[in-house]
Amino acid sequence: MTKAERIEYFDSVAHDREKWRKRGAYYHGELEKYLRFLIPSNASILEIGCGTGELLAFLNPIKGLGIDISPKMIGIARGKFPHLQFTVGDLENLQVKEKFDYVVIIETIGHVDDIQLAFKELHKVCKPETRLIIVYYNYLWQPILKFSEAVGLRMKHLLQHWLPLEDISNLLYLNDFEVIKKGYRFLLPIYIPFISTFFNKFLTNMPFFWKLSLNEIVIARPIEVRKQPEEVTCSVIVPCRNERGNIEQAVIRIPNMGKHTEIIFVEGHSEDGTLEECERVKTGYSEKDIKVLVQDGKGKGDAVRKGFDHAKNDILMILDADLTVPPEDLPKFFNAIVSGKGEFINGSRLVYQMEKDAMRFLNLLGNKFFSKAFTYLLEQRIRDTLCGTKVLWKEDYKKIYIGRHYFGDFDPFGDFDLLFGAVKLNLKIVEIPIRYRERTYGRTQISRFKHGLLLFKMTFFALRKIKII
Repeated sequence: MTKAERIEYFDSVAHDREKWRKRGAYYHGELEKYLRFLIPSNASILEIGCGTGELLAFLNPIKGLGIDISPKMIGIARGKFPHLQFTVGDLENLQVKEKFDYVVIIETIGHVDDIQLAFKELHKVCKPETRLIIVYYNYLWQPILKFSEAVGLRMKHLLQHWLPLEDISNLLYLNDFEVIKKGYRFLLPIYIPFISTFFNKFLTNMPFFWKLSLNEIVIARPIEVRKQPEEVTCSVIVPCRNERGNIEQAVIRIPNMGKHTEIIFVEGHSEDGTLEECERVKTGYSEKDIKVLVQDGKGKGDAVRKGFDHAKNDILMILDADLTVPPEDLPKFFNAIVSGKGEFINGSRLVYQMEKDAMRFLNLLGNKFFSKAFTYLLEQRIRDTLCGTKVLWKEDYKKIYIGRHYFGDFDPFGDFDLLFGAVKLNLKIVEIPIRYRERTYGRTQISRFKHGLLLFKMTFFALRKIKII
């Protein structure tokens, strides 16, 4: 069909759309629920191929714009949802000047004549931190979908392009978008009590079965830098409890990064004079920007959150006060995030050979197990979940903070609180190998068995809150 013929077709079915949505209520409801997980309600959203606007309204954007080539569908959408904006437009020639947090394209790219041109046009509406969410159908389902149309279970659809996940990813790459995640959803798009839940929440997440699912889903980001490196400022958060002998070395060894670097010690009710030592080095190294805070609660997670809340700079870094991760390695993390290679930079202690007593054997086994588990659960490669050095943009941390109610206060370490939040925001996670050193002062504050059991609980927590949704 020509574009004019497609517009005529979509105009002709505009008034029947609500009837067909009701017939497919289970499928549409599950898809909306998944997109609600991906997109926070306070985001700005552009939906391309919005139809009569139901999905955009469900996502409850702080600013929402729907675009469709069908004037009749846009007219219906404006009448149903006057609080949102809708306009007639074409993905291959976007006439939108605003930029959005999320761009959503649901079952639309198959109707586009030139997909490569269409993806190029998307840069007009994307910021460096914009997430692009594309949902398309698995071509293995073509015979089933055509049969459903023939027997009246589904609205008749036009013939679309055959686009496997790999082809969509390649077209995005050619247009300077990086795919963060890709996968499949919905093995059974109709509701059968108990059976639908088993198929769509469990079986669809299993190897082999997931490639039989109805929907292909791609989440991507534009390949752009957020800010020029020489203009970026940095805050290094150092949680410290009973680390008196490491405080001055931390100050001496933390390098200056970017335009300005501040060091924030968050002291955790030590018994060895750590607080007094922090105050001493703050006075003794007055040429450096050093702040000293005392945490209100307990645990590293509480200390990290207090440090982040008081940090004033663009990039937030965590450095454990035991200095087992060398402070001299921090520029590697800084360069990775300001260059745009990643948005959440995680240290990995499991690449280089460690010093003899840097990590006990059971701790090493536990880290390797949880590496595999969380790589599967979070759908991005995570080799070392418990490395204390993590780096992210402050503006992304603010979004994690706002969305923290979804997970709750479950993590005394602070590592998984940040990791889970980054995954929910679909941040690009990159790992930096570091040489893990033996501590030279004090003793480890990790209890292998107590904290190991807690990590098992977090694994199942992630399974329930992130994977099975």
